[in-house]
Amino acid sequence: MESTEIKTQKFIIKFFPEIMVKGPSAKKQMVGQLYNNIKKLLEKISKDIFIKKFNDKIEVVSPVEFVTESRIVLLETPGVELVLEALQFDKIDTLDEIKEIVNKQMAHKIQNKSFVVRAKRTGSHAFKSTNLEQTVGGFMLARNPSSRVDLHNPEITIKIELVHNQLNIITQRYKGLSGFPIGTQGDILSLMSGGFDSTVASYLTMKRGLKTHFIFFNLGGAAHEIGVKQVALYLWNKFGASHRVSFITIPFEDVVTEIFRSTNESYMGVTLKRLMLLASEKIANEMQIDALVTGESVAQVSSQTLRNLALIDQVTNKLILRPLATMNKPEIMDIANDIGTRRFAENMPEYCGVISKNPIVHGSYKRMEEVSKRFNYEVLDTAVQNATKVFVNEIADDVNNSVGQIEVISDISDGNYIIIDIRQEEETIETTCETLKIPFYKLKNEFKKLPQDKQYLFYCDKGIMSQLHAQYLRDAENYTNIKVYRPL
Repeated sequence: MESTEIKTQKFIIKFFPEIMVKGPSAKKQMVGQLYNNIKKLLEKISKDIFIKKFNDKIEVVSPVEFVTESRIVLLETPGVELVLEALQFDKIDTLDEIKEIVNKQMAHKIQNKSFVVRAKRTGSHAFKSTNLEQTVGGFMLARNPSSRVDLHNPEITIKIELVHNQLNIITQRYKGLSGFPIGTQGDILSLMSGGFDSTVASYLTMKRGLKTHFIFFNLGGAAHEIGVKQVALYLWNKFGASHRVSFITIPFEDVVTEIFRSTNESYMGVTLKRLMLLASEKIANEMQIDALVTGESVAQVSSQTLRNLALIDQVTNKLILRPLATMNKPEIMDIANDIGTRRFAENMPEYCGVISKNPIVHGSYKRMEEVSKRFNYEVLDTAVQNATKVFVNEIADDVNNSVGQIEVISDISDGNYIIIDIRQEEETIETTCETLKIPFYKLKNEFKKLPQDKQYLFYCDKGIMSQLHAQYLRDAENYTNIKVYRPL
């Protein structure tokens, strides 16, 4: 029998159930897409991670040093229903070998507890699954006298799978993201403000397998744009990095000015949303995208009554998806908290509300038609013509090259710097300089309290978020004493 020293960790990926009930062609395409997505993501971690596709599962074998990173990727990949962690042992031929290995690896789990062994077999063996369960269970009971067998309500269930002569011992079971693999359901354009609603709506379309691009209407200058780019980059990195998507910015200040000139104040809010959809439609047509997604929830604000939503949708022929339509705000905030966008949303300014004065809650189709005729649509056309596009994975470089790059410091030996670690994690980078721990979501309020005669270096793992936040504070608050620290 081979050595049982553990050098790798095996993951068994079970598919989202809706994939399994598709017809053969659709199922094959979805499984293939999920395999490609996982392969692309894991190759960024290590070329030594092995991936194999089966009809009902995908197996991943990772060197132990990459297990944590691999697990995170698998749990955040749309299309994955379950992630099972398993210990894999090859060239196993007899029940005696199996019972010895399982007991050695799992005895510590059943001390002073009730347990049961559950087994699955694939291939030709001289014994049945029930024989396997009884043999392993009896052996472990004899070797661990403080334990007891309970077939109905055990405290510990030991799960083993025998695939031909390969033994897998299931050690952990995690719930995956579910949904369809990104790339199987087409492209969609998400109207992104960076707040709770638009970020959660974007997450839900990504989870459903839609390749989600972002469109942002800038009403608050460069700092606002950088803030929204931060959360778009975060969402993409976490849930959609298997595909390249775009971030489109449309300058909308002149459009708002024209709304004030031409539109009755009670219809301004609805008009703004209509113009955003109209501009999005133009961009979507250029990108050959059939649908738009918004974060609107019925009756959450005045422009989101059923009548007003109907008035808004009337302006476009595109399909409009509203995944939050029937959700309450606490439900939306809970999802934002779970996926990690709450911290961004809480610090994101809301600009749409500035033109919502005495808003109509049950607009008139006839009045809306009259109001819309007074707007000068050349202003909207100009805004769309001035749109800028960047791939989300290139956002950091785009910010660096926009208003002036934030200087990057690698050598701190001869500098009198204070390093600010902006990561969410509790750990703090150790350097020869004074180091402060201020998570990114507290920077805006906490940085102003620091002595401004000092030079500060922002630090994060890859230098992307630190670059964005340094740029944001410089543009929004005119700080000039911020650089980025990126060790060599």
